[in-house]
Amino acid sequence: MKKALFKTLVKINKVILPSLYKKDPNKLTPFQKAILGYRYWVLTKALD
Repeated sequence: MKKALFKTLVKINKVILPSLYKKDPNKLTPFQKAILGYRYWVLTKALD
């Protein structure tokens, strides 16, 4: 159940949130860093 929830969140994030993979993490704004951290956290939970 928990893993399915995170997989669904990953799909939603892919559509809604911007992709930041080509940008330098040191040059991101604090809001963009929060988005990047959230996306990473959800992805790692979905892969566990």
